[in-house]
Amino acid sequence: MAPPSPAPAAALFLAALLVLSASPASAARPRSSSKVAAGPHDIPAVFAFGDSTLDPGNNNRLFTVVRADHAPYGRAFPAGVPPSGRFSDGKLITDYIVAALGIKDLLPAYHASGVTHADATTGASFASGGSGLDDITAHAVMVSTFSSQIADFQQLLSRIGEPQAADIAAKSLFILSAGTNDVTMNYYDLPFRALQYPTIDAYHDYLISCYQSYIQSLYKLGARRFIVAGMPPVGCLPMQKSLRGQQPPLGHGCVDLQNEEVQRYNAKLQQALAALEAASAGASISYVDTYAPLMDMVAQPNKYGFTQTGQGCCGTGLLEMGAMCTGLLPQCKSPAQYMFFDAVHPTQAAYKAVADQIIKTHIAQFKN
Repeated sequence: MAPPSPAPAAALFLAALLVLSASPASAARPRSSSKVAAGPHDIPAVFAFGDSTLDPGNNNRLFTVVRADHAPYGRAFPAGVPPSGRFSDGKLITDYIVAALGIKDLLPAYHASGVTHADATTGASFASGGSGLDDITAHAVMVSTFSSQIADFQQLLSRIGEPQAADIAAKSLFILSAGTNDVTMNYYDLPFRALQYPTIDAYHDYLISCYQSYIQSLYKLGARRFIVAGMPPVGCLPMQKSLRGQQPPLGHGCVDLQNEEVQRYNAKLQQALAALEAASAGASISYVDTYAPLMDMVAQPNKYGFTQTGQGCCGTGLLEMGAMCTGLLPQCKSPAQYMFFDAVHPTQAAYKAVADQIIKTHIAQFKN
């Protein structure tokens, strides 16, 4: 059983990260993105589960500091369109995927106001920013656990009804991404789990066992097509670099130890997913490497049009995120030249670069 939630401590920690700057905010120019041509396929919907990298606004209804339904988030969307709740200046990876499949332009939040039953049956995200594979992560910042996200999906299936629900579940694409919040919050920054799991590798094993359990739960609900993301280079997140003195002028580069540990986690996750696929009749479980493309951005920023990969666009770019990234803070002029929009989350430009690779290497297999 998970230990009591450390919500007050986490909230104080997050509040303490607010760094204010006196420079005026810069004007932004929305960045356009190309739509990938859709080919024939039999995928009726895309469903997403996990953390803020896949959350298009499910947290908007929650009493939590982990929200992005305010400026400057969403600034790449057309003028007059309010921030949707996406933790970026614009689109997420899942938005590009549903567009590439020709299903719809954006993948909506399941709990977003205005999302109809018809909208949800062609795909929705159940992801919740600040969530993780370990329930203590979500409880700490008062957001939806992975289990509750699956319960929401089960509710949707009940609303759809048989036999349509079974057909949709079997043919739809399920995208899962979580784990980063677990290791950063519970082990690196606020080591709540260090006593129970003396080594990070032991905690990795626990997280992977949780991942397997969640996939099995979705499988029992009829899901068969999975894309499961590994962990990104956590040591390159601006916040992790800032908290460990790796930002100039005190230091340079990423936190190498954290990245080495992430690579060990990803290797074990790949093995676990392969074993789970072999034991699950009719299932296709693909591992998506997000580590390599993001590290490539750090190593070769010019290749992606980036001029800044160590700091976010919002405020100082060192610690601000969620409730601490506001329109009152100075903003970079061109998010498209930044790898990160805030101190944790990528820009639309970075998400699109990763999405293009996923579409090419993973989505193509589903097209007839």
